Amino acid sequence: MGSLTALGALLLILMIIVGGKQGISSFLSMVINFGILFFSIVLIAFHLPPIVVTIVASVILLSITIFWSSASDNASTTAFQASVMILIILIVIIIPIEYWARVGGFGLEDSEELEGLSMYVGISFTKLAISTAILSSLGAIAEASIAIASGLDEITIQHPKISSSQLFLDGIVIGKQIIGTAVNTLFFGFFGSSMGLFIWFYGLNYSFGDIINDKVFAAELIAIIISLIGVVLTIPGTTLMMSHRLKKIQDKEKSESGK
Repeated sequence: MGSLTALGALLLILMIIVGGKQGISSFLSMVINFGILFFSIVLIAFHLPPIVVTIVASVILLSITIFWSSASDNASTTAFQASVMILIILIVIIIPIEYWARVGGFGLEDSEELEGLSMYVGISFTKLAISTAILSSLGAIAEASIAIASGLDEITIQHPKISSSQLFLDGIVIGKQIIGTAVNTLFFGFFGSSMGLFIWFYGLNYSFGDIINDKVFAAELIAIIISLIGVVLTIPGTTLMMSHRLKKIQDKEKSESGK
């Protein structure tokens, strides 16, 4: 048994023990998401438009991740709608930023490994960088939206007469509580995955300016900052949608009771 197989089996066992049926569902959703990502890579390799393929795959990935969670239908629907809205906003931000930064492709550090290989693959590396930034933000968006929506849905269940304005304020309070951990999680993941790169930079005697302007480092940092922006925007976006949905329900109940 290989190390990856052993880790995957251990993960499945732990998810079953801790999460039960929901753990199995979460594991299956992860496997399906991996399959969708792999299929998207194949489509891009066959020269389909990378950005279009990524957007379609992102919506599918968000729907699977959110609707396969243990949240209620109301929370899942609101979280999905908010996630798609934030995804659209991030795409509008990512496309000009990536073209402006020009961090697509390989850096100077990759020259030795790529020596003798052709770079004429027929795919825009800038568009691939855009696709990478979009996909990198999905997990953070989905996690933040489902956390906010689930918390607010529980509040409406316990206090059905709560006003939409008060629910919005409660959502902002919940968002302030999760934003710190979400930001730190992304940064820890970034520095942990880039530890070897930082050691390499130190060995090459790079200055701070050289590191900041390095293509490989800049591409990773841009993706992380985009994800952070997505998390920050998801909090008021999901809260606003949840409070608007509550107001519609309360208005409908008032009109029906008036009859």
